[in-house]
Amino acid sequence: MTTAAPALAALSTADRLARALADPSTVWPGGRPDGARAWPQSLAGGASGIALLHIERARAGRGDWDTAHTWLATAVHGEVSAAANANLYFGAPALAFVTHRAASGSSRYLRVLERLDTATVAVTRNRLAEAHQRINRAERPPMEEFDLIQGLSGLGAYHLSRHQHEITQDVLAYLVRLTVALPDPAGLPPWWMNVAPTGALHTDYPGGHGNFGLSHGIGSVLSLLSLALLRDLAVSGAVDAVERICAWTDYWRQDDETAPWWPGYVSMPQATSHHVHSALRPRPSWCYGVSGTARAQQLAGLALRDSARVQTAESAILATLRDPLQMDKLPEIGLCHGMAGLLHTSWRMATETGNAEIAAELPRLANRLITALDRDDHDPELLDGAAGAALALHTFGTDSAPAPHWDSFLALA
Repeated sequence: MTTAAPALAALSTADRLARALADPSTVWPGGRPDGARAWPQSLAGGASGIALLHIERARAGRGDWDTAHTWLATAVHGEVSAAANANLYFGAPALAFVTHRAASGSSRYLRVLERLDTATVAVTRNRLAEAHQRINRAERPPMEEFDLIQGLSGLGAYHLSRHQHEITQDVLAYLVRLTVALPDPAGLPPWWMNVAPTGALHTDYPGGHGNFGLSHGIGSVLSLLSLALLRDLAVSGAVDAVERICAWTDYWRQDDETAPWWPGYVSMPQATSHHVHSALRPRPSWCYGVSGTARAQQLAGLALRDSARVQTAESAILATLRDPLQMDKLPEIGLCHGMAGLLHTSWRMATETGNAEIAAELPRLANRLITALDRDDHDPELLDGAAGAALALHTFGTDSAPAPHWDSFLALA
C-alpha cells in the first residue's frame, strides 16, 4: 500500500501535469504537430492518449468531466479511421478503448461507443481472416499481424476489456493457433518473424528475429492468454499455448549474479549459437525490458498456478528496482521507454500478489520520476511523455486502478 507522503507527492505532481495538459489549444498552440503519432486518433501521441489521462482523473474525482470531454471531442475530430491499418493505438479501436473508459464512468458516451465498437469488431474480423490465411499458407507472421501496437494482440486487449462474447473468443483462438508449430527444420517458434525488430527486412537480421517484448513480441500474447485464463474466458488450447510460450522464454532466460532477465529479442545467429551475451541485456523498460517481460511471466505463473514462475518474475523486478546500474539506464520519463513504465508495472505486480518488498521500493522510484519531471519540459503525449507519467503517478498515488483497467493498452491488466 502506498504510504501518505509519497502518495501526496505523486498526486501533487500528477495534478500539476494534468493542469498543464488541460487545454488542447495550450498544449498545441500552433495546432497539432506533424507526424502520424500526433494525429488526434493516436493513443500514443495524440489527443486520445491525453484524453485517457483526464478520463481517469475524472473517474477518480480528481479531475472534471468537462476537461475529459474536451479532449475526447478533439480526438474524434475529423474522419475516424477504420482502415486495414487501424489498431489499438490508432483509429477507431484507439477511440473505442478510450471512449469505453469514459462510458464506464459516465453514460454520456454510450452511443458513440457503440459506433466505434462496431467499427473495431469489423477491423478485427478482417485482420483475423488475413492472419488465418497466412497460417494456412504456413508462412511466418509479419510483426503487424500479432503485436500489441499494430496487431491482433492489441485488438484482443480491447475486446478482452470490453466484450465477453464471440469476437473475444475468436481473437484468443487465433492467438492459440499462432503458437502452434509451423513446418521448420530449424525448430524456430511459429511467432518467429523474417524481419528485423523494426518490422522491416534488414541485412543486419538475415533470417529475422524472435521477439520477447510486450510492444512488438510474444510477450503481449503471453499476457493476453494468461489474463483470459485468469478471467475464465479462455478458449480450447489456451493452457497449452501459454506453456509453449513459457518453454521458449524459459530457454532464453538469463540468470546472472543479480537477477533473472530475458532478452528483448534474439537474432538468427543467436538462435543458431544458443547464446545471448550479457551485454545485450535490455534496459528495464516496458516495451522490451523487464518491466514488461516480468509482468507477462507473473501473469503466466498465476494462470498456470506455477508459484515458482511468479516468484522468478517478482524477483526479477525487485532486483531491478534495487540495482542502481539498471535504474540509471532509464533516464526517460515515459511509459514505453522510461521510469513511468517501470513504476506502473512494478505497482501492478506488487498489487497483484501483495508483494510488500516490491511495494517498498516504489516511493523511491516515484520520487526519481518526479525529480525528472521537475527538471525539464517534456512532450505531452501518453506513451513517452508527460500524460503517461502523470497517469502512472496518479495510479500510484491513489493506489487504485479500477476495472476496466486503463493499462489494458499496455497488456498489463
